[in-house]
Amino acid sequence: MTDAAASTPWRERPYHRHWLLGQADRLFDFFQNRSVNPRGGFFELDVAGRPLNPDNPVRGIHGTARMVHCFAIGSLLGRPGSDAIVDHGMEFLWNRHRDSVHGGYFWTVDDEGPRDATKQGYGHAFVLLAASSASLLGHPLAGPMLADVTEVLERRFWEERHGAIAEEFRPDWTPIAPYHGQNSNMHLTEALMAAFEATGTRAYLDKAERIADLVIRRRAGENGWRVAEHFDGEWRVDKAYAGDRMFRPPGTTPGHWLEWARLVLQLWVLGGRRHAWMPEAARGLFERAVTLGWDKEKGGFFYNLDWDDRPDMRTKLWWPASEGIGAASFLCQLQPSAFHEHWYRAIWDVIGRYFLDDEQGGWHEELTEHMVPAHTLFAGKGDIYHALQACLIPLYPATGSITRAMRSA
Repeated sequence: MTDAAASTPWRERPYHRHWLLGQADRLFDFFQNRSVNPRGGFFELDVAGRPLNPDNPVRGIHGTARMVHCFAIGSLLGRPGSDAIVDHGMEFLWNRHRDSVHGGYFWTVDDEGPRDATKQGYGHAFVLLAASSASLLGHPLAGPMLADVTEVLERRFWEERHGAIAEEFRPDWTPIAPYHGQNSNMHLTEALMAAFEATGTRAYLDKAERIADLVIRRRAGENGWRVAEHFDGEWRVDKAYAGDRMFRPPGTTPGHWLEWARLVLQLWVLGGRRHAWMPEAARGLFERAVTLGWDKEKGGFFYNLDWDDRPDMRTKLWWPASEGIGAASFLCQLQPSAFHEHWYRAIWDVIGRYFLDDEQGGWHEELTEHMVPAHTLFAGKGDIYHALQACLIPLYPATGSITRAMRSA
């Protein structure tokens, strides 16, 4: 292999940049028209791009909000048809997911109304992201939604004494359990930065910094830059916790270490590079993920590890690989080294060989340990968000979110 330190970084090569934009186009082509449910919201798709459960599918709030965010990106790029997707998603979030009685946003709905009426921090984080991204387009619902979800997050979810959010509530806002999850707080960190970029309101950034300080500087720092997923009511690590295998797997999840590596660097830049621990943490999180989480024989990141750093679910998913690209791209720009360039290329090599579905479009969302497409956790191709950002983040300066960079460009 050519010494990465002695050659032009891939991100600077015209061919690689053209290839990345081509892969983003293929994702837009796969999801854009066939995902739209004429009765509101969006279909999840099977491997061939056909709607799963087309008669009356359950629509999760995070899926709807991610489509808004991704097609706001499409609009900023100048992709025809993107504005209609944003309109479709924003209307569904505002009129179908929003609880007009108790406030907040339902976790899932179908044609008849709420299916899971709980109010979850993870879902509200993505509503904030969607509203922030849509506001860059001047969408008429963006302002009201941004104000509404900000108020809900502040009044219902934010726990000042911890500097992070509670996890979930019943429809009437009674608590469900004394559980805290880092995943919802991680995605809220992403959304808070987007809201800060969209509005200039410093309070959003201050909250993002407090979450990162708790989850990363303190808790992950205490654990050798391994990000614990599950905590009790006092934010003590709960190593015995085992919830939903998709959303709350036991142990640790290297893909989230990679996601945090990028987010911490983004936070560092947006905050004026004041906190020296942030680049140190990003380097440590990335190094731990590729050292402990990468399958050295077959490639790809194991989904989760036990507390002895052994693979638990040996499945390889598309989203940790996508987040590895985002993290490596930010590190290559802000903390450049041959190590980070090597991993940027190595992760793309695995994505290009195994995850891209050249026959039917989109990316395979799940592979076995032996890198063969599988469907034990994910039934088809339900999500554009992670893969699209992996294709586009390397094309822009690491000065904030890609939506902000696109708008500046």
